[in-house]
Amino acid sequence: MLRRTCGVAALLLLCGCTALDGVNRPTAAPPPPAEILQAAQLSSYLTSLQQLVQGSPAEQAEVLAGARLGYEANREGPTLLRYGLVLAAPAHPGRDPSHAQRLLREALSRPELLNLAERALAVVELQRVDDELRLAAENQRLVAEAQRERERQKTAAPNATTARRLQVEMEENAKLRKALEEARAKLDAIANIERSISDRPSANEGRTP
Repeated sequence: MLRRTCGVAALLLLCGCTALDGVNRPTAAPPPPAEILQAAQLSSYLTSLQQLVQGSPAEQAEVLAGARLGYEANREGPTLLRYGLVLAAPAHPGRDPSHAQRLLREALSRPELLNLAERALAVVELQRVDDELRLAAENQRLVAEAQRERERQKTAAPNATTARRLQVEMEENAKLRKALEEARAKLDAIANIERSISDRPSANEGRTP
């Protein structure tokens, strides 16, 4: 009887300890929703970009180096996107829009590796980089055309000056030819008068002695 009583007591004690252990042990927290994870990831991207735009040179170098190391370790998904965003960010010496364009396009080529917020950010930033590079190319084209036009004008200016000088000389030559022809006409007239005078019979001719 005593043995049975002790066994029941031990069983009750064990059950009580188990119940107390269940009360004291914290329950596992449920995983955060996907929206919270996406918001945290987006906040991380924006913080890095803000440091690049507004940070000191040391902070800018640190963000750039961290993004590059992450990309070199895993060249896909979020690390690929982060490095592309860093290279596309303005106002820091390490920016490279052309390289950023390639990385962002590569990241969007595998959208399954990005969450919804990351894909949206990649699309928006790629559109901005595309516009920037298109405007830069158009500006280079206009500058090249302006340079060619300046060179053409430099070449055309001496030609125009030469043409004007030639025109003036031709006009002067025409005036000289006209004056020469007038002088020759006067000389011919004088010669004709002299011949007519010399051809007249003298006053003594025709008189009988």
